[in-house]
Amino acid sequence: MSNSNETIHEEINCALRNHSAEYAEIRLEESESTYIQYRGRELEDIGTSTARGGNVRALTKGGWGFISFNELGKLSDKVELATRQARVVGKETSFFAVTNPARDIVIASMKKDPSSLSLASKKSLLDEYNEIIWETPRIQTSSITYREGSRRIIFANSEGSYLEQEVVDLTLRVNAVARDGNEVQQAGISIGGRGDFGVVEGLHKQVKEIAQRAVDMLSAPKAKSGECTIILDPILAGVFVHEAFGHLSESDFVYENERLKEIMVLGRRFGGKHLNIVDDATLPNLRGSYQYDDEGTLSTRNYLVREGVLVGRLHSRETAARMQESPTGNARALSYRYPPIVRMSNTFIECGEASFEEMLSEVKEGIYAKNWYGGTTAMEMFTFSAGEAYMIRNGKVAEPLRPVILSGNVFTTLSNIDAVGNDLEMNQGGGCGKGGQSPLPVSNGSPHIRIRCCLVGGG
Repeated sequence: MSNSNETIHEEINCALRNHSAEYAEIRLEESESTYIQYRGRELEDIGTSTARGGNVRALTKGGWGFISFNELGKLSDKVELATRQARVVGKETSFFAVTNPARDIVIASMKKDPSSLSLASKKSLLDEYNEIIWETPRIQTSSITYREGSRRIIFANSEGSYLEQEVVDLTLRVNAVARDGNEVQQAGISIGGRGDFGVVEGLHKQVKEIAQRAVDMLSAPKAKSGECTIILDPILAGVFVHEAFGHLSESDFVYENERLKEIMVLGRRFGGKHLNIVDDATLPNLRGSYQYDDEGTLSTRNYLVREGVLVGRLHSRETAARMQESPTGNARALSYRYPPIVRMSNTFIECGEASFEEMLSEVKEGIYAKNWYGGTTAMEMFTFSAGEAYMIRNGKVAEPLRPVILSGNVFTTLSNIDAVGNDLEMNQGGGCGKGGQSPLPVSNGSPHIRIRCCLVGGG
């Protein structure tokens, strides 16, 4: 922070000693962002930006007061303002689970710090990727987006917690669009990392492959619509478990929705004994990893589904108290401009025992779907678009298809997973959106999974 840490520490302590709320917390943050964006052949946007600010939350009689600010002084006044707001809406008993106060300093660890490289050198690398795309005939347009950000955060609360955390995050998305008359197809890659610039270097071969794949899909046949056996690669399976099931495990959705309360009952069976779903912020060097969440709660490994049975969900301190369960360390905020809400971290299906070849060998005719473009979820219903698709014939991956669309009921689909692979991979190229806070860094993953009777539509 611009002022000395000693001065800030004393001002925070003073503000948190002299307040009338049941609970109060202060978050201060400095951040720096770099962005480079291409549309087609042209460089559309490039630059760096900085931000500084903070927020205060106060809890009184079940009501929350929240203010965010850019001027870091007069913290006692800001705590008092948030407390007055809380009194206006507070009309009931407060629900807020007890946790142990934490005092710690967490420093980001990186193999290749992106801040050590010039903006010009980063642009030069992306220029190379863009040239590769445009060397491919029949490419109509393309997009490349690179973003990196570093944040330095101080968090303190009225219970005695005081944390300093440093976070560095980066992403690269490359997309190529090919056209032949009225036919248009696209292919892309999305990569991210916990601040290690090395993850976005050396992708020349992959960029060339996605450009050629977009062209090749112009002549690929469409899949036959209907139910069939489908194998999902780790990326698409990870997106499925994050979007279709992970959000339903965020407990603020559950306790605010009567229908979800009836569906998401702990102990209910959703799949076979080979199905285990985990959310784990403690895993090292993943985009969704952290040591403490944005309420100062220590991160944990949380089983959501164990041997096919729903055994847990994700909590903030408030939702844990409301549902009489334990906090899980999943209260996260995109920045100081927002209050923390229940969010996923690194969500994945654990490894099973089947090899990819074994899963294929038992499929006479089906579809192998990889990667993803996007999708929508509505309660337990989902629709996802795969990035690639191939026919499976007599236990072998055969000819390429146009990208397919998968849809159905998430709980029916989970019960139809009849094989889980032994080749877990984590995808770090995405970002999660919820409550106007997007894109929050997360990771998701899975081994290959095989689903019987999955509804597939031709792209």
